[in-house]
Amino acid sequence: MADVEITMHGPLFDGRAAREFADYCDEAREQIAAFGEEHALTLMGAAFRHPTGYYESHIITERVAADSSRVHDQGVVYGPWLEGVGSRNSPVTRFPGYWHWKRTKALLALRAPVMAQRLLDRYLPRMR
Repeated sequence: MADVEITMHGPLFDGRAAREFADYCDEAREQIAAFGEEHALTLMGAAFRHPTGYYESHIITERVAADSSRVHDQGVVYGPWLEGVGSRNSPVTRFPGYWHWKRTKALLALRAPVMAQRLLDRYLPRMR
């Protein structure tokens, strides 16, 4: 009978890969959320006819769980009206809304995978 000793070492076995992957997920989430906030604010800046700065100053990004972040307007009462989903939008009034959140969400759906992949390419060498 022969004894066999197996020694495993490297990032996968000593926890470095798991830590790098967790760091990657955090950074990807933060970058994507920051891009979403910036894009929404850019749309608002281009579209709002008489901006006071109040609504824009209430746009924040917050981490809502270990693996997700949310960009929102902190519940500003006229936020739904500005977006176009309020009860006082068209057809009640002529104002259809700016659709800044809907357009930002659509752009994020397209760009987030590309952003995450680009970032992953930077992290993969550290996991080997």
